[in-house]
Amino acid sequence: MNNRIDSPDDVDTAPRPRKPSKGIYMLPNMITLAALFAGFYAVVMAMNGRFDLATVGIFSAMVLDSLDGRVARMTNTQSAFGEQMDSLSDMVSFGAAPALISYVWALKNLGRWGWIAAFVYCACAALRLARFNVNTAVVDKRYFQGLPSPAAAALVTGFIWIATENAIDPHSVAWWMFAVALFAGLTMVTNVPFYSFKDMHMKKSVPFASIVLVALGIAVVNIDPPTVLFALFVGYSLSGYVIYVWRKAKGEPTSMISTSTDEPDERGLHQ
Repeated sequence: MNNRIDSPDDVDTAPRPRKPSKGIYMLPNMITLAALFAGFYAVVMAMNGRFDLATVGIFSAMVLDSLDGRVARMTNTQSAFGEQMDSLSDMVSFGAAPALISYVWALKNLGRWGWIAAFVYCACAALRLARFNVNTAVVDKRYFQGLPSPAAAALVTGFIWIATENAIDPHSVAWWMFAVALFAGLTMVTNVPFYSFKDMHMKKSVPFASIVLVALGIAVVNIDPPTVLFALFVGYSLSGYVIYVWRKAKGEPTSMISTSTDEPDERGLHQ
């Protein structure tokens, strides 16, 4: 059998496709891990009775959570792994952590009603995040479908932060904590639209007055951070209902689903 190559043309010189890299992007995932640590730190501080530091941990996780996606887009390092990691981190920092902190702080004084409220909040956070992952391609990007889990966590832990700063006895506000936890949890799984601020582009030039307003906003927050931040998130949590009623009154569609889906098994999630 003749295996001799007669000419250079017989050699396969076609470039072989490069195998995709199996590594992960370091920068955005480091930020996500930092957010996860902040949520874990909040639970540990609550177990040690340092509820002031626990609330700071949740708010720190919120800041980090708002950065990882933006950093990934700016550096073109988005990945499916990063998306799943971010979702799992959110479940810890904005689902399990606020539920456990609120239970240890006040809800345990209500017996079974307390842990039921904490579980309802935690379960709603899981449902909210799962629905968000499924609906990513079909929801209007300008709005969230239901209250975002970071804002819900800010409601729960912001209430605790205010009470702690004012030395309020948790026993005296246990039912208020119950109401806040249920409101935050159930609002996460509604179809009420909440403005996402995703149509704001940071790379565009803005008037000088905008920078002045940002500086004034930072100054206002520093006057009394617990009260101001809690008030901001209370206002945001109610804004969705205002948008819903306004659209209903004008006869406009209240659903934020912008396109249809061909997944028959998941069609009910897109309503």
